[in-house]
Amino acid sequence: MRYLVIIEESETGYGAYCPDLDGCIATGKTLQEAEATMREAVEFHIETLKADGSDIPAPSSYVTYVEVAA
Repeated sequence: MRYLVIIEESETGYGAYCPDLDGCIATGKTLQEAEATMREAVEFHIETLKADGSDIPAPSSYVTYVEVAA
Protein backbone atom coordinates (compact mmCIF):
# COMPACT_ATOMS: atom_id res chain seq x y z
CA MET A 1 0.00 0.00 0.00
CA ARG A 2 1.06 3.57 -0.57
CA TYR A 3 0.30 6.03 2.25
CA LEU A 4 0.70 9.80 2.27
CA VAL A 5 3.26 10.95 4.82
CA ILE A 6 3.65 14.57 5.90
CA ILE A 7 7.13 15.63 7.03
CA GLU A 8 7.60 18.99 8.70
CA GLU A 9 10.78 20.72 9.80
CA SER A 10 11.07 21.66 13.47
CA GLU A 11 13.66 23.42 15.61
CA THR A 12 15.35 20.10 16.41
CA GLY A 13 14.94 18.17 13.14
CA TYR A 14 11.88 16.76 11.42
CA GLY A 15 8.55 15.30 12.48
CA ALA A 16 6.40 13.05 10.33
CA TYR A 17 2.88 11.65 10.44
CA CYS A 18 0.48 9.66 8.29
CA PRO A 19 -3.05 11.13 8.11
CA ASP A 20 -4.57 7.73 7.24
CA LEU A 21 -3.04 5.90 10.21
CA ASP A 22 -4.19 7.58 13.40
CA GLY A 23 -1.33 8.03 15.84
CA CYS A 24 1.39 6.90 13.44
CA ILE A 25 4.24 9.38 13.89
CA ALA A 26 8.04 9.51 13.72
CA THR A 27 10.93 11.94 13.99
CA GLY A 28 14.44 12.32 12.65
CA LYS A 29 17.36 14.71 12.84
CA THR A 30 17.50 14.85 9.02
CA LEU A 31 14.85 14.64 6.35
CA GLN A 32 16.19 11.27 5.25
CA GLU A 33 16.15 9.93 8.81
CA ALA A 34 12.58 11.12 9.35
CA GLU A 35 11.48 9.40 6.14
CA ALA A 36 13.22 6.15 7.11
CA THR A 37 11.83 6.11 10.64
CA MET A 38 8.38 6.91 9.30
CA ARG A 39 8.55 3.95 6.92
CA GLU A 40 9.37 1.74 9.92
CA ALA A 41 6.54 3.32 11.93
CA VAL A 42 4.00 2.65 9.17
CA GLU A 43 5.14 -0.97 8.85
CA PHE A 44 4.97 -1.45 12.64
CA HIS A 45 1.56 0.26 12.84
CA ILE A 46 0.12 -2.06 10.18
CA GLU A 47 1.67 -5.15 11.81
CA THR A 48 0.09 -4.13 15.13
CA LEU A 49 -3.33 -3.63 13.53
CA LYS A 50 -3.09 -7.08 11.94
CA ALA A 51 -2.04 -8.70 15.23
CA ASP A 52 -5.01 -7.08 16.97
CA GLY A 53 -7.38 -8.29 14.25
CA SER A 54 -8.22 -4.70 13.31
CA ASP A 55 -8.97 -3.47 9.81
CA ILE A 56 -6.13 -1.88 7.88
CA PRO A 57 -7.28 1.59 6.76
CA ALA A 58 -7.11 2.04 3.01
CA PRO A 59 -5.00 4.98 1.88
CA SER A 60 -7.37 7.85 1.18
CA SER A 61 -5.38 11.07 1.67
CA TYR A 62 -3.94 12.97 -1.25
CA VAL A 63 -1.87 16.06 -1.71
CA THR A 64 -2.30 19.07 -3.93
CA TYR A 65 -0.77 22.50 -4.17
CA VAL A 66 -2.41 25.84 -4.79
CA GLU A 67 -0.65 28.88 -6.22
CA VAL A 68 -1.41 32.35 -4.93
CA ALA A 69 0.14 35.73 -5.47
CA ALA A 70 2.47 36.62 -2.64
